[in-house]
Amino acid sequence: MDSLATADVCDSNAASVVNGDLRVLHSIFQAYGQKGSFSGPIVTLKVFEDNVLVRALLETKGDRRVLVVDGGGSRRCALLGGNLVQLALSNGWAGVVVNGCIRDVDEINGCAIGVRALGSNPLKSNKKGVGERNCPIYIAGHWIRDGEWLYADSDGIIVSKSELSL
Repeated sequence: MDSLATADVCDSNAASVVNGDLRVLHSIFQAYGQKGSFSGPIVTLKVFEDNVLVRALLETKGDRRVLVVDGGGSRRCALLGGNLVQLALSNGWAGVVVNGCIRDVDEINGCAIGVRALGSNPLKSNKKGVGERNCPIYIAGHWIRDGEWLYADSDGIIVSKSELSL
């Protein structure tokens, strides 16, 4: 489903956009990685300046899912770097969206995976293991829930309550 164009989906599902079954995230994310478009069922994670749980999830089998990390919008440190992106790629994750920062941008841009983040910061995160998995998160103007579907391409990111097709 990587070729599903978000603009076409929005045009074809106007009623779902109106009723909230299909949500268009605010355009706050920058694109990283070699995959300009990616999609899959969502796994949610809420952390703040601590990436222990990010690593723990990316160490599991991805099954073409998308990890959506609510980092509270903090730009003070990175929640994802080159090593974790390599781990995500090796374990079959379709992509990662971070409401926060990443680091090792050149390394990430060399990987065949899709990553979206607010920006970059060279400082690594804390390592306390504090956060919540599989919980509703609020980022980019919308609630996102575990198990919903995310579609990302050059036009933006959309989230649907269910898998989409044109």
